[in-house]
Order: sequence, then structure tokens, then C-alpha cells
Amino acid sequence: MLPPEIQRVVLLIGMAATAYLLILAWNDDMEAAKVPTVYSEAPLMTQEEPFTAPVPTEVDEFAPAEADIPPPSAADAFVDSTRADTANRLVKVETPALLVWIDLKGGDIVRVQLPTYPVKLEEPDTPFLLMDQSASRTYVAQSALIGADGIDRSGARPLYSLASQNVLLNEGGEIVLQTTIDGADVTKTFVFEANSHLIDVRYDVTNLDEQPKTMRMLSQIKRDRLPPATDETVPLAPSPYLGGALTTVENNYEKIDFDDVDEGSFQATTIGGWVAFLQHYFLTAWVAPENQTTSYHARKTSDGYYLFGFTGQNKTISNGQTGTWTARFYAGPKDQVVLEEIAPHLNLTVDYGFLWWIAIPLFKALTFFHDIVGNWGLAIILLTIAVKGLLAGFSAKGYRSMANMRRVAPAMKRLQERYANDREKLSKEMMALYQKEGANPLGSCLPMLLPMPVFLALYWVLLESVELRQAPFIFWINDLAAMDPYFILPLLMGASTYLMQALNPQVGDPMQVRIMKLMPIMFTVLFLFFPAGLVLYWLVNNLLSLAQQTYVYRKVEQEQASKSK
Repeated sequence: MLPPEIQRVVLLIGMAATAYLLILAWNDDMEAAKVPTVYSEAPLMTQEEPFTAPVPTEVDEFAPAEADIPPPSAADAFVDSTRADTANRLVKVETPALLVWIDLKGGDIVRVQLPTYPVKLEEPDTPFLLMDQSASRTYVAQSALIGADGIDRSGARPLYSLASQNVLLNEGGEIVLQTTIDGADVTKTFVFEANSHLIDVRYDVTNLDEQPKTMRMLSQIKRDRLPPATDETVPLAPSPYLGGALTTVENNYEKIDFDDVDEGSFQATTIGGWVAFLQHYFLTAWVAPENQTTSYHARKTSDGYYLFGFTGQNKTISNGQTGTWTARFYAGPKDQVVLEEIAPHLNLTVDYGFLWWIAIPLFKALTFFHDIVGNWGLAIILLTIAVKGLLAGFSAKGYRSMANMRRVAPAMKRLQERYANDREKLSKEMMALYQKEGANPLGSCLPMLLPMPVFLALYWVLLESVELRQAPFIFWINDLAAMDPYFILPLLMGASTYLMQALNPQVGDPMQVRIMKLMPIMFTVLFLFFPAGLVLYWLVNNLLSLAQQTYVYRKVEQEQASKSK
């Protein structure tokens, strides 16, 4: 018969092993329940209702005759539609970076897929679906010419023509849509670059009438309120921002989410700028010409869709003259370097939250290390070592306080037993003991508190940085942005937390001591579902802390031994 202590240990090990196997089985069941991602061959087109002229809402120097867009009380005919099978209107454009479907009715972008970003690691040949128009969802990029003589002003939207419905642009190129309508020759051109997610959109209108024509360009994102079709959020963790954003004179980066638009429409005017719709890892954005005075809007239509967009200035073209309107459209990953090159402040759409001032240097350091080693997991380890090195001096002071607290722990326990029924006396005696022995309970908390802001900032770096999406590390870790499939890193992290706690003095109220003993278990359960990259950071941080803590403890013990001689 085994002694009770050994029986207890064996029982605990058996329970832990059983719990681990149950979690693995649950995770396997969840993975098995997932079905392969299947998309329709093409987006579902719409049959446009007659476009009603905008009803004036206010007059400004840039819109002397009418409002920028139809007000919510108008017919919303530009955005309202009924479904119909009109697949022959579609043009599919394929580049190395983009799969884009354009509706010849109006020339809207009605689907975007990203070939270089698989929807899942298990489905490397299925491009991520960013935008789509289907029976269940609407997320499209619209552009039009509106105004007193705009071609998208009255009747049906223009139907453009193009010789081919499937265009392959391996080296980039142009898609030129043409039509003649209302006494004007109209060319709508989409310019693609081979490895870019940015599309230049240009209107060229030649006036064939004797009377001058006045119009302006409208660019907007039309979307329902549904979450993205592919959910890449982390369970039990804050979700990334889903909603609109733009840049204004007052704010370089201003969020406008669905609830804001539900409460009322938004309008602003600035020079140049951009308007975007953000989701986890990806975004779409319309970018205005740099020197153009631009009127931005965000509103909800009568049938429940959300519009985030802008209009440019009116241009008047006389008989025989040609007017040109331009905008750029981005549909792709939140790549900070690329976004910063496209437009000022567009890189701020990589939203690191309130700790952005820590997160941005962390990301730059992480990128620096990745450029050296070529592996994001190794870059996280090097970043952890660098951060730990910067905080080593502060940590050493905290560990020295811990060592002193550990040294006086037996005396503190005797005081607790002696004054168990006299809290006031116990407090005074403990303070006297701290002062005599040079121990500081608050100082011992410093090593635990210092890494927390870095931890939170790094969490948002890992959550928002598309560079780490589906990034492999070693062996079983094939996606640092997803949880560890075998939960090995969280278990190692929990074990390291337990070892750190075992080195610390167990002082204070017995109930507090019991709660502290549960902390490693609670942390382990929480970290089971966190991104593997984040758990890797915390594990390496714990191991470095253990090494430093052990070194400081031994040094303090040697100092005390030399003093007692």
C-alpha cells in the first residue's frame, strides 16, 4: 500500500492526464466538425431599380446645386436593389495578388479574393474571401458619377461593355469599360499592378452635347452588418475592431462603427484622405486624390445597409472636352509598410489599442529580428530576451526584495501565529520586521507588474499583425496566431509559473496563499486558447525570470552569509 502522500500525487497526475486527453479529444472533435470552405463560382448580381435623383439636404461651396448623396429619407435607389440572375454582366480579373469580379452594370467591384492569403492552412488553394455579393451577404465597392449631369443620376445605372469576361493580368494592366450615355462617351478604367492590392479607378468623360455637363465622383463601400464569413478571432479574448474608419483634419484615425451610424449619419470635409472598412487582418479602403477637397459620409440605407464613402469636387466639361475623375481602391492585408506608402495615416488602421505607443516599437523590433532569423517564432524569442534585458535592472531590485521577504518568512509566520487574534498588533509587528530586515512587500510585486504592459501590447501586435497570420514556428506549431493544437506551450508556461511561485515566499492570509497557489492553474486554462506566439513570449519570459530570480536569490544568500561571519 502506497503512503497517502504518494497516492495523492499519483491521483493528481492521473486527473491532470485525463483532463489533458479530454481537451485534446474536444479539440479534435471541433476540428473534425469543420467543413471545407466552399464559395459560389461567381457573386450574385443585382437588378437595379431606377436611380432617383438626390434630394438636396444642404448647400455648400462644393455642391452648389445638390447634396453629395441621397439623404436617408430618399429612395436610396443607388444602393437599393433586388436580386436577379445576371451573371453575364460579370468580368473576372485575375492578378497574382487579386481575384476581382466587376459588375458591368455600374462598374462596381462585387467580389474580391486574395490568392496569396489562403482561407485556412488546411486549404492552401482556397483564396481568402474579403468582399462578396451573395444571397446572404453584401460587401461591395461602388463608384459612380453623380451630380447635376451624372451618368448614375437617373434611370438605370450605365451598362458598360468589355470584350472578355475573364481577364488574366500576370504582369498587371488595365481593364477598360466603355459606354455612351446621356450625350457622353464614358470610359471607366481599372488599373492593376501585378503584386499589388491597390487598384486605380479612373473615369474619362467626353461631352458630346452642346451644353456643359457638371458631375462628381462618388466612391463608397456598401456593407451589411454581418461578421466576416471566416472567423479568425481568439476564443476568450477581445475581438479585433469591425467597422469603418477614416482620417479627418481633427483626427488622423477616427473610428465609425455600426452603432455610431445607427445613431445618425456622419459627414466631414477634408483635403484628400481615405475611408476604410476594417476587420481582422484585412481591410478595404477608398483613397481620395491628395489635393482634392473631399466630403466624407457614413450612413445607413432604408433597407439596412451601411455606406462608408466620399465624394469629390464638381467638375464641369464643355462640348467636346474630356473630364477625368480618379480614386484608388485597396483590398488586402493590413500591411503597415504598404498602407503607409499609399496614404498618410492609413497604417493606423492596424489598431493596437491604447498601448499603441508600446506596440509600434515592439512590432518594429519584431520585424527587425525576423529579418535576421527568418522565423517569427525565433523573432518572438529574441524580442523577449531584448525586453527582459531592458528591464533586468528593475527586475533585479524586485527579486532582491523577494529574497529578503523569503528570508523573513519564518519570522513572519511566527508573528502571525502569535498575534492571530490581534490584527492591529500583527500589522505593527510586521512593519517593524520589514523595516529591520530591509524587506519590501511592494517591491516584490515589481517583477510581475513590469512585463504586463509589454504583454498586453504584444498581444495586440500578434492579434493585428497579418505578418504572423499562419506563420509557422517549429514542429507542431504551424500558426503562431492560432492556439497551440496540442496545448504543449500553455502547459509548459503553467509549469514555469508554478516554479516561479515556488521560489517566492508564501506569506499573508492563508486564504490569499491558497488563491495564489491556484494562479498557475488559472493562467494555464486561460492561455490554452491564446495565440501560440503570445504563449511563447510568456513562457520564454518565465524561463528568463526563473534564471534571473535564482541568480539573485543565491547572490543575496551569499551576501547574508558573508555578513553573519
